Amino acid sequence: MTLSFQKTRLAPTPSGYLHIGNVVSFLITSSLARHHGAKVILRIDDLDQKRTRTKYIQDIFDTLEFLEIPYDEGPRSVTELRQEFSQTHRMDHYVGILEYLREKDLVFGCDCTRKKLRKNHPKAWYTGTCLQRHLSLDDKDISWRLDTLLQEQQQIKTYPGTVRPCILPRSMNYFVVRKKDADPAYQMTSLADDIYFGVDLIVRGEDLWSSSCAQIQLSGYLPEDPLSQVTFFHHPLVKEGKQKLSKSDGAMAITTMREKGMRKADIYRLAGSHLGLNGPVNTLSEFEAAFMENLQG
Repeated sequence: MTLSFQKTRLAPTPSGYLHIGNVVSFLITSSLARHHGAKVILRIDDLDQKRTRTKYIQDIFDTLEFLEIPYDEGPRSVTELRQEFSQTHRMDHYVGILEYLREKDLVFGCDCTRKKLRKNHPKAWYTGTCLQRHLSLDDKDISWRLDTLLQEQQQIKTYPGTVRPCILPRSMNYFVVRKKDADPAYQMTSLADDIYFGVDLIVRGEDLWSSSCAQIQLSGYLPEDPLSQVTFFHHPLVKEGKQKLSKSDGAMAITTMREKGMRKADIYRLAGSHLGLNGPVNTLSEFEAAFMENLQG
């Protein structure tokens, strides 16, 4: 049976310059979309305005344009993002989901500080300290945590057509869905945006498996369990030595590579080499062909 998807997404966070690991994820997403006839939406996760910088937003557009990675929906400029596509414009959607969780008594208030978390657990995992304290959700500096133990183990659809158990790690128990500053938290907004835009194929690094499990858990509490029919693809990470890349790794940033004279084909070859792809990988079409052959072989 030929797989078919409606929509996937590129979902960078503008908190630093994009690096080769981000590009590998973009190329995998684009390749799967092209192969399976899905549209691609650019969704820039900019709700955390304290960490968002205009130069990082512009870097997203510059990198996509330089590498000629296409997308079908989403902003084409910083101005368009701010006027139409910013997550701040979807706040009502997020609040609606949060209020549903509140009405169904699925969340509880928590005032624990990071210091208290470290005191209560050697790894600063949250252990349910506030579960029975019945703190008001309307009080100042109160985060909302999901009561994750109300639900049995979930399953997750994974590419190309398997189903895996999705066990929420202990470190993710009672994860936050609304922060102390009243902004929706990442797990909630990521889920909400995928519902909002009709995404049915989610591509992300294997380091975000626990986030996928958290969002699957959250979805199970919502009407019709919206993520139950979504397929996930978790790809290998690009590492420098044994360390996962971060946006603070300037040497691996695409803008740094370009300043050193690297061309589009050079970056494609670098992306291909990180994944161990065979054959020439100088363009998006060549990357797609090599990646799908590697995936299917």
